[in-house]
Amino acid sequence: MTNKTPTETQSDVMDPARAAAFQVALGQAASIAHGSPLPPFFHQLYFWSPQPPSGLGRDGHPKVGGTGLIPDMGLPRRMWAGGRLQFQSPLMAGVEAERRSMLESASSKTGRTGPLGFVTLKHEIWQKGTLRLTEWQDLVYREDPVPDATKPTPPKARVDETDSREISFDSTLLFRYSALTFNGHRIHYDLDYARDVEGYAGLVVHGPLLAQHLMLLATEVMGALAEFSFRASSPLMHFETALFCRNGQDLWVRGPDGRQCMQAVAIPRSE
Repeated sequence: MTNKTPTETQSDVMDPARAAAFQVALGQAASIAHGSPLPPFFHQLYFWSPQPPSGLGRDGHPKVGGTGLIPDMGLPRRMWAGGRLQFQSPLMAGVEAERRSMLESASSKTGRTGPLGFVTLKHEIWQKGTLRLTEWQDLVYREDPVPDATKPTPPKARVDETDSREISFDSTLLFRYSALTFNGHRIHYDLDYARDVEGYAGLVVHGPLLAQHLMLLATEVMGALAEFSFRASSPLMHFETALFCRNGQDLWVRGPDGRQCMQAVAIPRSE
């Protein structure tokens, strides 16, 4: 008997008011209306999966190993490590869409900091019977930090950018992004939890929010995207200002101390 790959299907109307609210949160004019093409990665605002309090883990995320796609790997800390997207055609605001999700892989290994769990989810988003977007989402699970343990040295970011944007973050923006994406992960809004339980210096800027800014920069200078991939390498705190950089198809986020927080590759459409 073969094991069936776990799958999940959700439908959602891509509410233009939610997308317009996100534009305002980013400091942009609210221009999205019914029928507007959504900017890349704005689908993160949709396909909520509300759970009752009893269905949440200590970190505010839905418990793993239950009815969802992610197995329980026995590791309490979750991080969005990276992802890859293929943009077949733009999603349209105000139109119902369907997301078909599956667990593509789940594995464990031991790294320099201890046991690690790796999960890859694959999502397909369909609208009006057409596949519009394919996304792979990479998650990492790990143990709680050991007090006074030496932290890994993050890589240094490149300094050869041809385009850059300086962007500041604060707790208000992190709260608004958490609300718009229905992300209950406490590292983004609960300072005591982020610092005392998970060992961060402050609130953690969402990895997808960093990727979102990189995609907006890529679209601004390169045009419509065909593919985008990104990998997180060091967390950015809510009190830090970062530089979002591009050189050719390479993009990256440089923290105020020169560390690399994220690297990415953007491939524009050929037409």
